[in-house]
Amino acid sequence: MNTVRAIPWRAVLGGVVGTVVMTFMMYFVAPMMLGRPMDIAAMLGSLLGGWAMGMLMHLVNGSIIFPLIYAYVLYRILPGEPWLKGTIWGLILWLVSQALVTPMMGGGLFSANAGGLMAATASLIGHAIYGVLLGAVAGAAQGPSASSPARTAA
Repeated sequence: MNTVRAIPWRAVLGGVVGTVVMTFMMYFVAPMMLGRPMDIAAMLGSLLGGWAMGMLMHLVNGSIIFPLIYAYVLYRILPGEPWLKGTIWGLILWLVSQALVTPMMGGGLFSANAGGLMAATASLIGHAIYGVLLGAVAGAAQGPSASSPARTAA
């Protein structure tokens, strides 16, 4: 099977970097735009049993689950250079978060009940930066493994 994918450990590293930067922005940069932090841990925690569980879910999603989906599924089908592929994935994640996840947590469609347009815009910026970092750190593709039957005997 000839599959092209991002290198998984590099994608996870990119996810960690992107998640740390995005989390910093939510708690320290967003308040300058919104007058309060974007407390994703509290919002997720409202569904999962508390702030700590919400933060754990945020970190696991951003550092492990989303990067592995990017590496194994999306890398080969998204267009452009790695940073662009990551950015597109970040924007897809933003759309899903604003259309499905935020409403489930009581924030409304596109953050209507959680800061409105400014909150949705801050989330968009955060997800785009997450994606750029994920893609840039994950870098170029890895082709078929050395154990694949790509070579033929002469």
